[in-house]
Amino acid sequence: MEEKLKNIQINIYGRVQGVGFRYSALHKAQETGIRGYVKNMYDGSVFIEAEGNDTDIENFLLWCHKGPPWARIDQVRTTPGAVRNHNSFYIKS
Repeated sequence: MEEKLKNIQINIYGRVQGVGFRYSALHKAQETGIRGYVKNMYDGSVFIEAEGNDTDIENFLLWCHKGPPWARIDQVRTTPGAVRNHNSFYIKS
C-alpha cells in the first residue's frame, strides 16, 4: 500500500542565498524522493514546496534545518499545502 502524499511549504531564513542552497536542496530532494521546487525570494529567504510521504518529508526537513556547509539557518517555517502531484523536483527562477 502506497503512503499518502503530503505537501509542505517551507520558508527558510538566514544566510541561504549565494551559498548553493538551491542546488543542495535539489540534490537532497532527489536523494530523499521529494518532488516540488525551490526558489530564492526577494527578501533573501528561500522557499521550497515539497511533496512526499511522511518519512521523506521528515528527512528532507531535517536537512532544511542544516542546509549546505556555507549556509546559516536562522529560521525554518512550515505550512501544510495542497498536494499538486509534482513530477520531479526543480529549481524555479
